[in-house]
Formats: sequence, structure tokens, C-alpha cells
Amino acid sequence: MIPPQEASVRRREIEDKLKQEEETLSFIRDSLEKSDQLTKNMVSILSSFESRLMKLENSIIPVHKQTENLQRLQENVEKTLSCLDHVISYYHVASDTEKIIREGPTGRLEEYLGCMAKIQKAVEYFQDNNPDSPELNRVKFLFERGKESLESEFRSLMTRHSKVVSPVLILDLISGEDDMEAQDDMTLDHLSENVLHDVIRISRWLVEYGRNQDFMNVYYQIRSSQLDRSIKGLKEHFRKSNSSSGVPYSPAIPNKRKDTPTKKPVKRPGTIRKAQNLLKQYSQHGLDGKKGGSNLIPLEGRDDMLDMEIDAYIHCVSAFVKLAQSEYQLLMDIIPEHHQKKTFDSLIQDALDGLMMEGENIVSVARKAIIRHDYSAVLTVFPILRHLKQTKPEFDQVLQGTAASTKNKLPGLITSMETIGAKALEDFADNIKNDPDKEYNMPKDGTVHELTSNAILFLQQLLDFQETAGAMLASQGKVLGNLQLNLLSKSKVYEDPALRAIFLHNNYNYILKSLEKSELIHLVAVTQKTAERSYRDHIEQQIQTYQRSWLKVTDYISEKNLPVFQPGVKLRDKERQMIKERFKGFNDGLEELCKIQKAWAIPDTEQRDKIRQAQKTIVKENYGAFLHRYASVPFTKNPEKYIKYRVEQVADMIERLFDTSA
Repeated sequence: MIPPQEASVRRREIEDKLKQEEETLSFIRDSLEKSDQLTKNMVSILSSFESRLMKLENSIIPVHKQTENLQRLQENVEKTLSCLDHVISYYHVASDTEKIIREGPTGRLEEYLGCMAKIQKAVEYFQDNNPDSPELNRVKFLFERGKESLESEFRSLMTRHSKVVSPVLILDLISGEDDMEAQDDMTLDHLSENVLHDVIRISRWLVEYGRNQDFMNVYYQIRSSQLDRSIKGLKEHFRKSNSSSGVPYSPAIPNKRKDTPTKKPVKRPGTIRKAQNLLKQYSQHGLDGKKGGSNLIPLEGRDDMLDMEIDAYIHCVSAFVKLAQSEYQLLMDIIPEHHQKKTFDSLIQDALDGLMMEGENIVSVARKAIIRHDYSAVLTVFPILRHLKQTKPEFDQVLQGTAASTKNKLPGLITSMETIGAKALEDFADNIKNDPDKEYNMPKDGTVHELTSNAILFLQQLLDFQETAGAMLASQGKVLGNLQLNLLSKSKVYEDPALRAIFLHNNYNYILKSLEKSELIHLVAVTQKTAERSYRDHIEQQIQTYQRSWLKVTDYISEKNLPVFQPGVKLRDKERQMIKERFKGFNDGLEELCKIQKAWAIPDTEQRDKIRQAQKTIVKENYGAFLHRYASVPFTKNPEKYIKYRVEQVADMIERLFDTSA
């Protein structure tokens, strides 16, 4: 039961709280009414705004469309006016460019080409749009006249600025091959930069727009003349220098050149002297040192003018290569790519034909000398032949892409020189064939005979360290054939078949290795396809013949006729004696052969080691098996008397064969 006083207080609290809630509710109602009113006002405003926007849109869209149509009409008018201006301009091209075309392109090439471009466009326009217009004939006439002027300007520029290369500059260019520092400076500027630029521009225009190729003929004719005159000028320089000082000279490199030129002696063909002296010696004294006949004339006594001609020719060949290379570099800038090879082929013909004709004249002189039995005269061909072969890779590179007839000119000259040399070799081959030395001066140790070394030395000198006379030998194989026959005859002097085999082996091997070293073997194979194999077969045959000399040693210890015994069974006297004889025969034979063959010689280390090794293998196998069977057999009370050598000792004895210093 709540007291009355407390209940009264609580009721008042509830009434106060209710009154507050009613006031809050009244406030919320007022707020909602205001919000509804604001919403109605906003909706009214938006509806009014939408209505006004629709009215505005209906008014502006027609105006926009009308403006757009007006802009399109304006653009069409402007395009029409532009086209009219463009068309009208073609009717003014002739009058605007006629004066410049008539005066020509000299001194104002770019302006001239600009006018030609306008004329060409006018021609194309009238041909496409108004082919019956008199303006077409007028601009076509101007175009043809302008093209002729450009062709004339091309010819004029090439004629006025193409100069002969001076002999001094050519010699500097050639000598620059050995001076890498100088070689960078040694370039030929046939045309100045400005002239080259104009020539290239005209060339490209004539090809692209002028549809003209005649200028290429003009180009090669002018440059061909300069190339030919440059080489002839170099030859004349040699003649004048020879008549005055005897030594053609080339001043130093331009950046080192002072007032006084530096004289450079021409490279002399050193090998020709040694080869000529050998040929002279062989012909006068014979290959055996005995007196013989000779019609050789010492080269030193020959006319110095001939030497000058040879030196001049060699330098002219080098000059042709360098100048032709330079011409091709120039041509690449001026002539279209698909016409370069043909134009270059035509350009070099005169100079190349001149060189080839002069070379054939030298061959003709040598041929006449051989008819007079002057064999040393052919040696004048060798330095030229050597130089032609050395220069041939550069020649081939320069002539790459030219006609086959052009490429074959140098090989044809080389063949002529090789053929004339072959005739001289025939006489040399006869000397080898008829060498009578059989008993005297034969090497006691079976080494290479002087005939072989001298013959190969001469052939190597003819090769001039490479292949100068290689084709000569390939076409005339008498030298090697006669040498082989003579060696077979000489070998019969040796009574010992083994020494005879060593002698032939050494000589055959020396010939083969010498030919291989000089690469002559490949040229010999042209006509003697089995030459290399034949020599190898001969060498192997002689090795086998030599090895048979050891049969009298190895036969003592071979298994045939050896007594068969059972382990633990006592040997009979006959069996013991047979074993003793086998040991003694082997020992005596081994000692005798080693003593004799130690004094023999095999100069080729590889062959010497090969023969020793093969012999060691054979003897060690047989002797090892023999020792294994009888070393422990009680066939004697003094085994050291018979078992004198161990297998290793036998191998060491064989290892000292063919070594006189051991």
C-alpha cells in the first residue's frame, strides 16, 4: 500500500511529463505542415521552369538548324573558290617558269628543280582534265626543254670537274696499303661536295621524273676516259723517272709533305734473282755440278728498261684496282642501284683492256726469248704473275657483278703467263731426268738427296712463296715424274735394301711435304689427280720394306718352331740349346741393326717417331711374349748371358734409331 503523499507526488510527475510530450507533438505537427507547404511551393516552381524550358527549346532548335546549313554553304563556297584558284594556277605555270627554264639550272639547281616539279604537275593536270588544251603542249614543251637542260648540266658538271688522278697521288694511294695510319687519309675525292650533290640530284630526277637513262652512258664515258688517262699517266711517270733518276718516286703522305718530295724505291722482285741464279747454275753446270751448256743471260745484265716496264706494269695493276674501287664508290652515289654493275662494267673496259694487252705483250716477249733458248727471260714474267695472283682477290671483288667476259680477262692473262713458264720448265725437267749422279755424293745416312732439295727449292722459288708457278707444274708434270725416276735409279747404289728404303722414303716424304707446304699439290692434282695418294703409297711402301729388315731379329723369337714343354717337366739338351740360340740370335741381331741404323737419318720428326713407334710395337710384343714364356724356364745356368735386355731396354734402343747425336 503506497502512502497517499507519495502517490500524489508521482502523479504530478507523470502529468508534467505528459504535458511535455504533448508540447513536443504539437511542435512536430507544425513542422510537418510547414514542410508540406514548402514542398508544394517547390513543385510549383519546377513545373513553371519546365514549361519555360520547353518553350525556349522550341524556339532555338530551328535557329540552330538554319545556322548549320549556312555554315555548310559557306564551306562549299570556300572549297569551290580554292579549287578554282588551284586550276587557274596551272594556266600560269608556263608563264611563271619559262624564263628560268630558258636560262638553265647552272648555279640555281634547287630553284630549277622546283620549277620542273610545277611544270610536271601542270602536265599531269591537263592530261587528266583537258588533254585538248593548248596549255598542255606548252607545258610539255617546257618540260622536255628543262629535261634536256638538266641532261646538259649533268654532262657539263661531269666534264668540267672530272680530273685525271696524278701519278704522285696514285703512288701515295698504293703505298698507303702498308701504312694503316696513312691509309685513312688516302681517299680520292673525284668531285667536290657541292658538285657531287648537284650531280646526284640531277641523276635522281632524271631517273624518277625524266624517265631517262642516257645520262648513265655520259657518265661512264667521261669517267672511263679519266680512269684510262690516270693509269697511262702513271706509266709515263715511271718512264720519265727512269730516264732521269732511275727511281720512280712518291712523295710522302700529304699532311707530311714538305717542299722536298720523299723518294720511295719501287719494291723489287727479290725472288726472281734467286730463281734466275739457280736456273743459270743448273743449266751451266748440270744438277750434279758437272759442266753443261747454257744459253742463259744473267738477269742483272738485261736492259734496265725492261725492269722499269715490269715495275710500271705491276704498279699500274695496283693502281687500276684502287682507282676502280674508288670509281665504284663514286658511282654508287650517282647511278641507280639496278644499273650500277652494268655501268661500272662499261666504265672500266678501256683501262682493263689496256692492262691486259700490255700483259700479253710481256708474254709475247718471253715467248720469243724461249725460242732463242733464253730461259731466264721467262723469269721476268714471275714478279708480274705473282702480283696478279696476289691482286686477284681484290680484282675479283672489284669486278663482282660484271659480265663473265670482264671477269675472265685477268684469269686469261694469268693462264698465258703460266703457259709460257711451263715451256721453260720442260728444259728444267730434262736436266733432272738426265742427271747422271748415281755413285757420287750419295748421302751415306739415306737422307734427302741434293737433287731433290735443289729441284724442290727451285720449284718453290717459282711458286714465289705461294702459287706463282703452280699452274705451270700442273700443266707440265714432267719435273716430279723425272725426279722420281732418277731417285729410283740412284737408290740402287745402296746395297742394303733397308737403307735404300729409308733413302726413298726420305726423298718422297720431302717432296710431298714441300708440295703440301707450298700448296702446289692442289695444282698438281689438276692433271695428276692421284699424285698425293701416290706419294703417300710410295712412302708407306718404303716403310714396309724397311720393317722387313727387322724380320731377321723377330724371327728368332717368333712362336714358330719353338719347343713345346709341360710345366715342371725337365727340358732336354736339344730344347735348351734351341732356346739359347733364339736368345743369342735376337740379341746379336738387335745390337747389329741398332748400331747400323743409328747412323741413318730421317729428318722429318713426325715420320721418324712414326717409324720408331711402329717398330717398337712390333718388337716389344714379340719379345715380351718370348720373355714371358722362357724367362722363368731353367734353360741355362747363366740366364743373364742370354736374357740381356728387358722389354723397356729394347724399346729404348729402338728409340735411339736414326739419331746420330744419341
